[in-house]
Amino acid sequence: MLDAFPTQPLLGGILIGISAALLLAFNGRIAGISGILYNLLFNPLSSSERGWRMAFLIGLIGGGYLMLPVEFELRQGYSSILLIASGLAVGIGTRIGNGCTSGHGVCGIGLMAGRSLVATVTFMATGIITVTVLRSFIG
Repeated sequence: MLDAFPTQPLLGGILIGISAALLLAFNGRIAGISGILYNLLFNPLSSSERGWRMAFLIGLIGGGYLMLPVEFELRQGYSSILLIASGLAVGIGTRIGNGCTSGHGVCGIGLMAGRSLVATVTFMATGIITVTVLRSFIG
C-alpha cells in the first residue's frame, strides 16, 4: 500500500538538491551525473578530478541504497535486452543533449539557463508521450 504522502521521493529530491548546491559551492561544478560519469570513464583526469567524481557517484549510489524501501523489486515483465537498450538510449541521449535531468533539470534551471529549460521541457514531454503511447499498446 502506498503512503498518502510520498516521503521518500521528497527526501530524495531534497538530498539531490543539497548535493548539487554543495558541489557547486565547494567545487564550482555542476552536478550533471551523466557528465560526471562520462568524464570519469572516458577522459584522462588528474587524481583530484577523479577523486571528487568517484566520491560524488559513491555517495549518490550509497544514498540511494540506504533509502531503498523493503518492498523494492527490479522491473518485472520486461526483457533484459529491452532494459539494457533503454539504458543505453538514455545515456546516448544525455550526451547528444549535453546533459541529463540532474544537470539541466536541477542545476540548469536553478541557474536560470534558458537551454536547460528547453532541454527539461523536451525530455519531460518525450517521457510523457512515450508512457502514454506504450500504455495504449501494452494496456
